[in-house]
Amino acid sequence: MQVAGQGIRILFVLVAVLLLSASGGRAIAAQYSAIVMDMRDGTVLYESNADRRQAPASLTKMMTLYLAFEAVENGQIKLDQKVRVSRHAASQPASKLYLKAGQKVSIRSLIRASAIKSANDAAVALAEAIGGSEKAFAGLMTAKARQLGMANTTFKNANGLTSRGHLSTARDMATLGRHLFFDFPQYYNIFSRKTGRAAGKQVWTTNRLLSSYRGADGIKTGYTNAAGYNLVASAHRGDKRIVAALFGGKSSRSRNAQMVKLLNNGFARAGTRVAMVAPRGQQPVVARAPLPPAKPGAPATRLEILAQVLSSEAVAATPPSNSLMAPLYAVVPQARAERDRAPIRTVAVRGGNQMPIPVPRPSWAVQLGEFQNRAIAVARVREVSRGNVETLASAAPVIDEIRSRQGNSLYRVRFVGLAPDDADRACQRMKALGQGCTTMAPGT
Repeated sequence: MQVAGQGIRILFVLVAVLLLSASGGRAIAAQYSAIVMDMRDGTVLYESNADRRQAPASLTKMMTLYLAFEAVENGQIKLDQKVRVSRHAASQPASKLYLKAGQKVSIRSLIRASAIKSANDAAVALAEAIGGSEKAFAGLMTAKARQLGMANTTFKNANGLTSRGHLSTARDMATLGRHLFFDFPQYYNIFSRKTGRAAGKQVWTTNRLLSSYRGADGIKTGYTNAAGYNLVASAHRGDKRIVAALFGGKSSRSRNAQMVKLLNNGFARAGTRVAMVAPRGQQPVVARAPLPPAKPGAPATRLEILAQVLSSEAVAATPPSNSLMAPLYAVVPQARAERDRAPIRTVAVRGGNQMPIPVPRPSWAVQLGEFQNRAIAVARVREVSRGNVETLASAAPVIDEIRSRQGNSLYRVRFVGLAPDDADRACQRMKALGQGCTTMAPGT
């Protein structure tokens, strides 16, 4: 009888172990790893097991959204294009939007649901719309990861549900966060949305840090039994901007508490004046983001209002169009080639009332430089708009996208519509403030 009792106890222990594994296994699989980066130049401020390959859970949707933004920009898909939800997409487990097989949903709604609610069915529907199938799309995700320098990441699906070989690292996910910020600044604001509408439903963010941490503005949560509680978070205070990634949290509350410590550590260690250096090895430029807030009670100039619109428009606020940038830019073709580059478009900012501000008649301009990333160009516009350069108050900010014969783009920032004397005074004032600029006569 004693032997039989011991056998029953052993069997009980084995069953308990199996149940623990089936119900999460976090003590075995979900190991802690983290990294803190300066968003501005990628400097690593802290790391712990940052290159250990682990299940990323819904952090996966960061790459799904990256490819979606890219597809919209390339014209492969349109925001208001409706796609039919497959049976496979509709069958995904929660968190989900509860889409039905055969239902038609806009790309815009799928993006919102994936980014804000972290809806698994929306992410798969988005993947199928772009890649034809989730499996094919996962291949695109992994290929893009290699292109972005995420050497230790392999994707097997679009939503992050546990799958053999579906792995990433804290370093790779922080790197992806930087790419989203720099490569698609016009869309990045969606990650800071606390709520939004998708497919006729109100959705709420899964990222509670947005409401509890000062300066938090993104980016994505993740959870599965195998992964534990994951989070990539970004925040800004003054001139500093931090991005951090955490894998393997024990609970949502403890994960958020640990992320607060990581972000605080990052702000404490980050420099006050750091050049914005986009990923992929671009050369540093003199630009800082975000800018400090305007002085309390100071009236906003027209230029500042336009710059704020330029830098803060998001997916959730856009009217129907085939591009998320439509509310911001009026496209004006340019035929004149510049050196060995061919400018493909000139864009003018729209005002806060959404009425287009036409590109002014040929006149003198102040050129601030050419930048290798749109986010840096936007930051430069904001920096100058907040500065004390009164003669620019009546000018209009313009960003020229200049594409080389190799297909690379530069973003030239100008303030146009100035009289010659005003252009000279504005540039002299900017140089006195330590900012580079060049005056340009009409037609140059």
